[in-house]
Amino acid sequence: MAERSEIPHFPRTASVEAYGKGGFYFGEMSHQGSLLFLPEAVWGWDVTRPDQIDRASLKRVFDNANAIDTLIIGTGTDVWIPPRQLRDQLRAAGVVLEPMQTGPAVRTYNIMIGERRRVAAALIAVP
Repeated sequence: MAERSEIPHFPRTASVEAYGKGGFYFGEMSHQGSLLFLPEAVWGWDVTRPDQIDRASLKRVFDNANAIDTLIIGTGTDVWIPPRQLRDQLRAAGVVLEPMQTGPAVRTYNIMIGERRRVAAALIAVP
């Protein structure tokens, strides 16, 4: 049996229909906590603060970099400047990093998947 972290919450990409109250609503289901939206699935993401964002927390993004051109990171209600090393690591993998607060990140992500762009989103849940 696979570990819980190895089972996606949703087996394909999805738009975010609503967010707030500590979670997200997407694909006619809801999830409490942060999420990672990748082209092949939606995953739980154990990040609650921007200072927890690093290469390890973005492992699934690096593993799927060949299917992603842009990574939008929703940083909750905080403004976050990513460490240069992380931005350089993503760039080396062919992924452009776009950090912003979670609200604008959700809207940007939804527009980009509507345009069928190769985008992923790492979204910290907001209250």
